[in-house]
Amino acid sequence: QVQLVESGGGLVQAGGSLRLSCAASGDRLSINAMGWYRQAPGKPRELVALITRGGNTNYADSVKGRFTISRDNAKNTVFLQMNSLKPEDTAVYYCNVVYGSSWYEYWGQGTQVTVSS
Repeated sequence: QVQLVESGGGLVQAGGSLRLSCAASGDRLSINAMGWYRQAPGKPRELVALITRGGNTNYADSVKGRFTISRDNAKNTVFLQMNSLKPEDTAVYYCNVVYGSSWYEYWGQGTQVTVSS
């Protein structure tokens, strides 16, 4: 069982920045990938960014050039630096960890990000 603890959401004006953090329990060598998804009201959950154990990253087109995902392997922590935020970035952001040989996915409880215009 992997526990995820998220932090860093909040309210920010358009053009501002926020940094999300997610700390995972468990064996760091069993974490295959860590990432962030988001879900806005009335919309499906979507991938924002992910980073593999080897450091490869993938971003949604809508956030490329504005968001940066990084991880501290020693602390099993993934970060999402969000710059130049837009009102359409408003959503609940969920941390996701892909773990173990079964590639099981664990989810955080979600953190609200609200960008005012």
